[in-house]
Amino acid sequence: MAETFSNKINIRNKRATFEYHLLDTYIAGLMLQGSEIKSIRMGKINLRDAYCLFNKEELFVREMHISQYSKGGQYNHEEKRERKLLLKKKELKKIFNKSRDKGITIIPVRIYISNRGLAKLEIAIAKGKKLYDKRKDIQERDAKRELARLNKIKVDGNT
Repeated sequence: MAETFSNKINIRNKRATFEYHLLDTYIAGLMLQGSEIKSIRMGKINLRDAYCLFNKEELFVREMHISQYSKGGQYNHEEKRERKLLLKKKELKKIFNKSRDKGITIIPVRIYISNRGLAKLEIAIAKGKKLYDKRKDIQERDAKRELARLNKIKVDGNT
């Protein structure tokens, strides 16, 4: 039985928009091993605890969990290894300068497969939210949900 792969992979870090104010986003390529890209195409990836940091002049993503490929055997990859991000030098310099500010971090927001079949990681320069910002977001989300529910009842009642 053949395993199915999809080019429609679009995995988001939903926690990122709740925990951080996203200031600027960039698209980076990933240096992956063969079994890692197969697992990504199957959707076996978790961005929740992942973060990016500089090592010398290169940017790496840490704590990004890519499950082992079921048919990888002895050639399987380590699930939480450091993975190098591929960006232009100009972008790396800009990100490095912004990340040196106090309270600024670099987090992965989304991973997807490009039209050419390559894994791309969308990273964001972000600033952590305060507790009152998170409460405000929750109130806005609840208000939208309540409004949508009332509109649905109103529409259903009229027809």
